[in-house]
Amino acid sequence: MPATEHIHRFRAFGTDVGVLVHAATPLDALRVHALFQSMHRALTRFDGGSELSALNARAGEEVTASATLLRAVEAALWAARASDGLVDATVLDALEHAGYAGSRDGASPASLVDAIAAAPARRPAAPRPCARWRDIALDPSMRTIRLPPGVHIDLGGSAKGLAADLAAASLPAGVRYAISCGGDLAVGGERPWDVAVRSARSEAEVHRLRVRSGGVATSGIGARIWQGEDGHYAHHVIDPATGRPAWTGLVAVTAVAGDALEAEVLAKAALLSGPLGARRLLRRRGGVLQHDDGRVEIVAAPAVVRLPNPVAA
Repeated sequence: MPATEHIHRFRAFGTDVGVLVHAATPLDALRVHALFQSMHRALTRFDGGSELSALNARAGEEVTASATLLRAVEAALWAARASDGLVDATVLDALEHAGYAGSRDGASPASLVDAIAAAPARRPAAPRPCARWRDIALDPSMRTIRLPPGVHIDLGGSAKGLAADLAAASLPAGVRYAISCGGDLAVGGERPWDVAVRSARSEAEVHRLRVRSGGVATSGIGARIWQGEDGHYAHHVIDPATGRPAWTGLVAVTAVAGDALEAEVLAKAALLSGPLGARRLLRRRGGVLQHDDGRVEIVAAPAVVRLPNPVAA
């Protein structure tokens, strides 16, 4: 049976998920849907009955965990190590204090332009001096996790990237696919994909990336931004060092990497690092920086130099 393009859309992790596969039947797309829904039920912090909520409620205790939760916490710890502590899952209490205690799914964001105009002085974020994520005890052989007393975690973006990668890995070999979860995208197949990068201020396309396989992710502050009762604006990207929303001079960063989880971590670390640090982080594979003054900066990937075939002596 010849391959056909199948498109499937649904909601998970509080965002839109899109699955496009070139396959003989739509069953592959439906299996991806089931995987996302299973991971969402286990890892959402907005359902008191989820496995993540149960883990947070038992901080200080050793908790038996499913393979899904173990894999997700392991991914979050890898993200913290890979970003030198910038992408820190233990900032949940600060995130809730900033005003993101309940789901904002379906809520319209505040004006990004107004928030930028009222934002404090720009500065790069920094890791928390006492990195509590280092004290999380994960034992895959015993299938247990222990959070330090008083520490609660939000798996957020790392769970989305992980889900996209696991979904991609579940597809049969040779299938051409694109799996999008919010700002995280996993692509693969014989032919390259053209990936549109959208403006943080509108839906206009600002750049297009050509990617054969791997991950592309955009981390930005525009989709989850709100105005508190005190009139101050806040968003969901927290500076671990201060525990407050990070205003770094960037409003969105798009990164390319070997898979969606790596791209998600790279994009968020670059957003938190500010323009100078972001350029350094993206120079290996390239990407897009969107500054808070409206400028769009393309960070070019290094040119591929093809050496001539050596001549046998």
